[in-house]
Amino acid sequence: EVGIVWAAGPLAGIFGQVIIGLISDNVWFWGGRRRPFILIGGALAALTLLALPNIHHISSFLGIENLMVVAIMVALTLDMAINISFNPTRSLIADVTPEGVQRTKGYTWMQTISGTFGVLAYAIGALLNNYVLIYFGVFLVFAFSVIPMFFIKESKELKTTADAQSEPQAKTTFGGALRVLEPLLGFIPFALYFLVIKLANIQVEQGVNDSILIAFLIVQLFFTFKVILRKEEGLSEGKAKEIGFKKVLAAHAYSWIGVQTMFVYMFAYIKDVKYTGVTELTDANNNEIGGIIAISFLILNAVGALLPATTLEPIAKKLGRVKTHYVAIGIMALGYLLIVLLKNTIADSTIILYVVMAIVGIGWGAIVSLPFAIMSEKVDKTKMGFYMGIFNLSVVLPQLIVSLGIGTIIQAADSKNIIFIISTSSLALSTFLWTFIKDKKVSKEQFE
Repeated sequence: EVGIVWAAGPLAGIFGQVIIGLISDNVWFWGGRRRPFILIGGALAALTLLALPNIHHISSFLGIENLMVVAIMVALTLDMAINISFNPTRSLIADVTPEGVQRTKGYTWMQTISGTFGVLAYAIGALLNNYVLIYFGVFLVFAFSVIPMFFIKESKELKTTADAQSEPQAKTTFGGALRVLEPLLGFIPFALYFLVIKLANIQVEQGVNDSILIAFLIVQLFFTFKVILRKEEGLSEGKAKEIGFKKVLAAHAYSWIGVQTMFVYMFAYIKDVKYTGVTELTDANNNEIGGIIAISFLILNAVGALLPATTLEPIAKKLGRVKTHYVAIGIMALGYLLIVLLKNTIADSTIILYVVMAIVGIGWGAIVSLPFAIMSEKVDKTKMGFYMGIFNLSVVLPQLIVSLGIGTIIQAADSKNIIFIISTSSLALSTFLWTFIKDKKVSKEQFE
C-alpha cells in the first residue's frame, strides 16, 4: 500500500502547481506576485508537519478508525502546501535572473541549498530520530518561508524579450494546456486507470494488467517520438521554442520514472537482497533496512547537493547545459545498471551500494537543477508560472505511474532486481531523448 501514500504528492502537484502557477502570473498582493504563495504555502506546510506525529489523535478526533485514510489526508494536505510554494519559488528564480549563465547559476544554487537541507534531514533522521526531524522541520520550513521574503524585491511588471510575440503563446486554458502536454498524453489515461482500480480496490489479473501496461507504454512512446522527431529548423522562433519545450517534457518524464521507482521501492530491493525468502520481518530487520536506505539516500542527496553549483554549472558553461545534463543522467543510468549487476556483492557488503549511490547522485543533482534553466528559456516569461506548472506534470505524471502501476510488476516479479532494471532502462531512454534537444547559444556578454 506504500504506493498509494506516495501517490498523494503527485496528485497534489497536478492541481496545485498548475493552478497556483497560473494564478501567480496574474496577481499582485502583499508586495509581490510569487511572495504571497511562498508565505502561505510555507506556513501551511509547517502546520501540516505538526500533524504527522499526531495522526492517531487526528484519527480519534475525526472518528476515523482507518489510519491509512488519515495518513493519505495529511500527506495530501502537506504536499498541496508544498506545491503552493514550489511553483512560485521556481518561477521567482526565472523572474529575477537574466537568461543564460545567471539563470543556470540560480537553479543550480537552488538545488545546492535545498539538497543541503535534504542531507541534513537524512542525517537528523539517522542520528537522532524522525520525531526530532519533524519538529525541527516545522521550525525550519516556517522560518525559511518567511524570512527570505523580506530580502527579495519582485518587479510588478515582467518584461519579456523583444521576440515575445514569437514565443510559444499557449492559451492559459484547459485546451491550451493539453496542446503543450502532447508528449505526455499517453501518461494521463495510464495514471487515471491505475488510480481508479487502486482507490476502488478492483482486482485485475496480473496477465491482464501486464497487457494493459504494455498497451499504455506503446501509446506513450508514440507520443514521445512524435514530438522528439520533429524538426525545429525552418520554423518561426516561437514555434521552434514550443517544440523545444515539448521535447524537454518528454525527455524529463522518463528521468523521473527511473528516479521515482528507486525512491518508492528501495525497501523491497533491500529486503530481497538481505532477506531473500523471508516473509515476516522482525523490528530489527526493519531497522536494518531503514538504516541502509537512510544512508543510501543521504549519500545520494549529498552528491546531488554539492555538484550542481560547484561542478555542473561550471561544466555547463563549457559544454552547454543540455550536453552536461544528458551526460550526467547517462552516468546515473550506468550506476543503476551496476546495482543490477552487483546484487550478490551488495548482499555481502552494503558499502558497494553506498559507492554506487554516490555515482547515481551525479544524475540526481542534474535532474533537479539543469532542466529548470533549460525549459525557462523556451517559454514566455510573462507566463512562467503556467509553464512551470505544466513542466511539473512531466514529474508528477511519471510519479503516479510508478506509485500506482509499476508496483504491480515489482510485486509479481520473483527478483526485485526488476526495480533497477526499470530504472536503468528509463534513464537510458531519457539520456537518448535529451540528445534531440537543442541548447540555447550563449553570448560572451552572458558569461560575464
